[in-house]
Amino acid sequence: SIDAVRIGKKLYSFLLLMVLSVVGGLICAGMLVPVVSLASSASNGMADFVTSLPTSLDEWQRAERSTLTNSDGTLLATFFDENRIYKSLDEIAPVMVTAQVAIEDHRFYEHGPMDLQGTLRAFLSTSQGVTQGGSSITQQLVRSVLVLNAEAKGDKQAKTLATEQTMARKVRELRYAISVEETMTKDEILEAYLNISYYGGGAYGVEAAAQHWFGVSADQLDLAQAAMLAGLVRNPYKTDPVRFPQEGIERRNNVLDRMAELALITEAERDAAKQVPFDPTKVKEVPNGCLSSPYPFICQFAENTILKKATSLGDTEEERKLALYRGGLQITTDFDVKSQKAAQKKISSMIDPKDPVISLIGFLEPGTGRVIAMAQSRPKMGFNYKTDKAGNVVYKNGDPVEKWKGETFYNYFVSRDMGGADGFHGGSTFKMFVVAAALNEGYGVNVRFNAKSSMQFQGKTFESCDGPFEQINPWEVTGGAGVINMLSGAAGSVNTYFAQLEESVGMCEVTTMAETLGLKLAAGGSVVENYDHIPAFTLGAVEATPISMLEAYATIASGGIHCDATIISTITSSITGEELEAPDGNCKRVISKDLAAGVAKVLRGSVEHGTSRYVRVPGVQMAGKTGTVPLNRSVWQMAFTPQLVGAAMVSYDNNPRFAKYWKSKYSFLRNIVLPVSGTYISGQSGSTTGQMLQPVFATVVKRVTGGKYKNFPEPSSKIWNGDGSKLLPLPSCTGDSVGSCKSQLTAKGFSVDVEKKKKYDDSPEGTVIAMKPSGKAARYSTITLTVSKGPKPEPEPDPATVVDPNQPTQTTDPQQPEQAQQPEQQTPQTPQG
Repeated sequence: SIDAVRIGKKLYSFLLLMVLSVVGGLICAGMLVPVVSLASSASNGMADFVTSLPTSLDEWQRAERSTLTNSDGTLLATFFDENRIYKSLDEIAPVMVTAQVAIEDHRFYEHGPMDLQGTLRAFLSTSQGVTQGGSSITQQLVRSVLVLNAEAKGDKQAKTLATEQTMARKVRELRYAISVEETMTKDEILEAYLNISYYGGGAYGVEAAAQHWFGVSADQLDLAQAAMLAGLVRNPYKTDPVRFPQEGIERRNNVLDRMAELALITEAERDAAKQVPFDPTKVKEVPNGCLSSPYPFICQFAENTILKKATSLGDTEEERKLALYRGGLQITTDFDVKSQKAAQKKISSMIDPKDPVISLIGFLEPGTGRVIAMAQSRPKMGFNYKTDKAGNVVYKNGDPVEKWKGETFYNYFVSRDMGGADGFHGGSTFKMFVVAAALNEGYGVNVRFNAKSSMQFQGKTFESCDGPFEQINPWEVTGGAGVINMLSGAAGSVNTYFAQLEESVGMCEVTTMAETLGLKLAAGGSVVENYDHIPAFTLGAVEATPISMLEAYATIASGGIHCDATIISTITSSITGEELEAPDGNCKRVISKDLAAGVAKVLRGSVEHGTSRYVRVPGVQMAGKTGTVPLNRSVWQMAFTPQLVGAAMVSYDNNPRFAKYWKSKYSFLRNIVLPVSGTYISGQSGSTTGQMLQPVFATVVKRVTGGKYKNFPEPSSKIWNGDGSKLLPLPSCTGDSVGSCKSQLTAKGFSVDVEKKKKYDDSPEGTVIAMKPSGKAARYSTITLTVSKGPKPEPEPDPATVVDPNQPTQTTDPQQPEQAQQPEQQTPQTPQG
């Protein structure tokens, strides 16, 4: 009706007046001129609102993707909230710049902070509830920066304000736009715009977009490619040329038409570009994170090291994550790719990812903590779901269909907070901690115990850090070798010897030493607080992380320097060009060089003539220790030189999916054939893991040393023989009867061993003539008694030497001169070792 038309005209005039008032006030405010010319009270209110707005943007929290590469140039992963690679304007093809300006703001170089014509149109549309473009490139840049800054700060309210469809947002953008154009040149604004805009497919900025859609860099874009990218900015989803090919090509052609209309290209160039087909096979997805890394668990360890320890990127883990995913960091690692491949090849040749076991081979550099390799029997990170030919997960009734593929998200080397699982019992590899504690307490290697084939420790008293405690529950230890010293006990990995040595030294001293050397629990927490009251500690009944086992043995190998395992070499900001401090091994001396030398020498025996002999590398001085967990649940081999520490482990997998399989195996890994790979596992640590580790260790030690192998230093006599400071005085019972002497010794807590073969002595038969050791001995240790057989009887006379008194005595012939007596020939004596 005529009345409706009149009302509509009046409404339009009113809205136009409001918009002109707002814009006029905005311009005045932007030029620091008081807004006094707005006509109505409503206009005066708007003027107050405009003058209260800030006049400049915060520093642009520019988000760029970070890259993780190895020192050999291998790309391990990219990390990003927004996949962006910043490029300067002169690094972007001119045709791309031209296309973007043509379709978004062709008067960009002519107008000020806003295109007044487009802005008025947008205001009117927004006021009527219809969202419409019209913002200048500067205004679009402002909006994107506000969103980026809000995301960088985690400010959800600020992000909402930056994206809401209201006049207030438009006013804020215009006010900021004025400030931007006062502080930046047009080229600087355009460069920022081309780097901040979203071009679909997860690509932010023209460089990432060029790589994603066409597999080229931004400076290599041609006309057809540039037109397609320029067209994506307005609606990157609906014009996605992969999802919506027709809409994508139509939008590209619209850009080409606009460029020709503005005489930026010729009609012939336009027509030729329109004939260029889009090739979806050139689209390159950029994986985000470690899932698609060629070494996903190395990558995961590096990422978590950044998040947990890279304090140069922020004080909190949240700040460091923002830096990693938005900070444009160039991070390099320095693990050895060839060593990693060798370790992985060995494991994969023996164990299938779907086998019901978990196997590891890893190497660490002593003195730096550098991770050289970390290989595991499940090397692929991922979900165990059924997928179709295109790689998409298959669903049934809304849930993904499970299919065991031997994939995992666990890095089995590390603790839970670093992406690991439950850890593993270390078996007899923990005896190294008892050796170190005993030598540190001045025991020396000659401390002797009667290592019986089976010993029950229920009722025995042990020392925790809180004082003595009694082993209440039954604890039977098997595996003995008679009366032996530490060297024999370590070489043969004699359980009953080390249970007694631990009892003598003290649980507090042993667990404190383990923690000092670097042992860590998979679940976190203190080794001492959790295990100083559990005597089975010496047999490795602890859920420890394999990486910390490498660290602990590396402390001995390095001569007493403990380093945290680390893999980050450098961190550089591509935004500022600054090299940031990378997390290092935090290396520090924790025990003396002499003590480390003593432990290494004891463990050399395990390799040279003991249970670790299978890992021996000819021409290389090595030390090591095997480990077998009760019922053969896990088997280990630790091996080290002053330049390299290696570990190999095979453990049964306690995942419920394998419960039925293991239910029928009383002794777990003992003499089994793995169901998928068909590999025979003997369950003996030396023969299983020793032979697994040996060829890889030989390869890696040659790589890291260049064939120039170092030997371990020799320990001092004080460490090797002990200083006696923590030994207990022995009662002097030589000359006493065996029964009396045994009573005196057992009353002091010592055990007694009597030599079966008695010796002749002037002492009465049955009395004690010698004690080994004498003077002092370790608490609870075994004292060997030598017993007298009585005086040695006089020998029977030789009949041939008896002189017959009836026979004449022979005299010297006076005519023969007496021969000079010759000195007796002496045989040089060899010093006794």
